[in-house]
Amino acid sequence: MSERIAIFGTGYVGLVTGVCLARVGNTVTCVDIDEDKIKLLQEGKCPIYEPMLQEYLEEMIELGRLSFTTEAQEAVWINDIIMIAVGTPPDEDGSADLQYVLEVATTIGKYINGYKVVVTKSTVPPLTGDKVESAIHSAMKKSSKQTVYEFDVVSNPEFLKEGNAVNDFLKPDRIVIGTDSVRAREIMESLYRPFMRQGYKVIFMDRISAELTKYAANGMLASRISFMNEIAKIAEGYGADIEQIRQGIGSDTRIGKQFLYTGPGYGGSCFPKDVSALARASREVHIDPVLLDAVEAVNKQQRHFFFQKVMQYYNLDVKDKQFAVWGLSFKADTDDVRESPAIVILELLLDCGAKISAYDPEARENFSSQTYPGKHENMSYNDNQYGVLSDADALIILTEWPRFRAPDLMRIRDELTDVVIFDARNLLEPTDVAAQGIKYISIGRKDTFPQ
Repeated sequence: MSERIAIFGTGYVGLVTGVCLARVGNTVTCVDIDEDKIKLLQEGKCPIYEPMLQEYLEEMIELGRLSFTTEAQEAVWINDIIMIAVGTPPDEDGSADLQYVLEVATTIGKYINGYKVVVTKSTVPPLTGDKVESAIHSAMKKSSKQTVYEFDVVSNPEFLKEGNAVNDFLKPDRIVIGTDSVRAREIMESLYRPFMRQGYKVIFMDRISAELTKYAANGMLASRISFMNEIAKIAEGYGADIEQIRQGIGSDTRIGKQFLYTGPGYGGSCFPKDVSALARASREVHIDPVLLDAVEAVNKQQRHFFFQKVMQYYNLDVKDKQFAVWGLSFKADTDDVRESPAIVILELLLDCGAKISAYDPEARENFSSQTYPGKHENMSYNDNQYGVLSDADALIILTEWPRFRAPDLMRIRDELTDVVIFDARNLLEPTDVAAQGIKYISIGRKDTFPQ
């Protein structure tokens, strides 16, 4: 059965959720206070880059299943399921800032006109559902309505990977729903029945467990990344090859192959803030998050570790050196630069007097809006992958975009003054690079130089 859904927030989670729920037959209204963004969306223009999102957005608008508005009151009135998908940025102490979540809850309470299922899609710490309930009740009492309406708050965390978010939503590993309400469970079962028919797993649990499941998942994935980056340093120390080690442990079915790639550290809108928020939440119940603190520490060190590789090659002096950079987004297939390792690494190089010319197929605009290093006088951009090589001493690869995996090595060799590639993602095969007369420095592998 088709449901009527309002989604508050049109960021990555809200927009992908809205488009995909419309695509399986629901009628969806997306709400945001950003008038410029809503106007853009009403015109069928996607404000973020995510594979297939633009195409599906246009299709759903044309079919009349998807609309956008700044009018919160009408959105609450006409919809039965109301999803909260606003941001939960890190507070000064590392905890999740629930300001926007609770503002939406207050808005719902102000305009509620009948039974609603209120769904938290935002990543929130345990017991947030209780706070959402309280905010709605409080707003109802303060409003002029004589009737106190029933509602249920459900936790339905998202497990979307940027760069694969649409596919993740439409073909999920699992759907987690946290509620103890029989009425809310029936409605959520109806909402996700199209996915259940296709055999995707729907897991029901209590609300607090659902809230914690999201943090636990991101904490585990972040731990795997930091673990591999730590092993990569050990591999370098012994002269081993982290790529061979990755294949060796990834073949163990108990471990699996996912998230075992070494690199400059994790970034994006989820892992950094969620690991920090989970650590903070653990302290709230007097648990010392030793492992989570270590995961964060290794991740922060990894940016500096790669930066030091560049500095050591140049005997700690990169003043006036020109670096071509491939990749600015925190990962491939997204224009998101939030917590991107590129920000820290390029900032460190610029501080040492280096000059940067960068190329990224999608993230240039977002990166250039960064006050620092995006707008630094020694930071420039090029729309051509090979255009950045002009007058460059060396090439630095910071993001694993597919187009960087099989580059024209002879062209790189002929363009670079120092003829060296620093590869933070281990995208290239060292012997292939060296065979073309290029020095190659990566992570967790021996540096390779031409014979």
